[in-house]
Amino acid sequence: MLNGDLRRQIVNMVVTGNNGHIPSAFSIVDIITHLYDQVLKVDYKKPNWGERDIFILSKGHGCLALYVNLYRHGFITDEDVKNFCHKGGILGEHPDFTKVPGVEASTGSLGHGFSYAVGIALGKRIKGNNNRVFVLIGDGESHEGTVWEAAHVARNYELGNLCLVVDWNQSGMQLLPHDDLPAKWKAFGWNTIVIDGHSEDELKQTFDNICFESKGIPTVIVAKTIKGKGVPFMEGHGMWHHRIPNAEEHAKILEALK
Repeated sequence: MLNGDLRRQIVNMVVTGNNGHIPSAFSIVDIITHLYDQVLKVDYKKPNWGERDIFILSKGHGCLALYVNLYRHGFITDEDVKNFCHKGGILGEHPDFTKVPGVEASTGSLGHGFSYAVGIALGKRIKGNNNRVFVLIGDGESHEGTVWEAAHVARNYELGNLCLVVDWNQSGMQLLPHDDLPAKWKAFGWNTIVIDGHSEDELKQTFDNICFESKGIPTVIVAKTIKGKGVPFMEGHGMWHHRIPNAEEHAKILEALK
């Protein structure tokens, strides 16, 4: 029920802001909601709290899934949500860490957020801090060479304080249909786990059992998801990637999410 409400809020924000990527947000909203509800140690009153967990959404165009959770947890306000993609608002089509409390990195240029997260994880280790670092990338984003350079560095520096989630919604396989992401991550030496990214039980079991340590093997969760999950006529790949619903479509989407 909760995630249905969040999906409705995402759609309403896209319509009022006349911008956004609905299916890309729908494929990751269950993962991000679980992180904020049960995993991340954060404090909306102190967004820059030194002992917080770090979460970076490298897949920046899915930011509506992040925004609705920042809103639920008190980082942003009703007014911020109302002004999504409006002049003077702080919420844009991609997250901006200079404007939005709780956003750790400005992302949207695919492949960069993960590299940034690796640098943070290494920096925290060097300083002797115990912060955990989480980052979410898309499977299409995984075609960027910087992703694999960062993966190589993280494994060789044994960044056991780092957890990566890959949104495996098959976007990348439109270009490279024989791409085996779990095999790639195993080949790079990462602790690789494949789950259903829409299953609360699998999300909980997986995140509860990750062993974070200052020096160890980093973990990647390859989450099998459905682009547009929750609205049958939006699921999969096609015209809905960056489409703004008209009034009739808006009503149909909300009806499907009841």
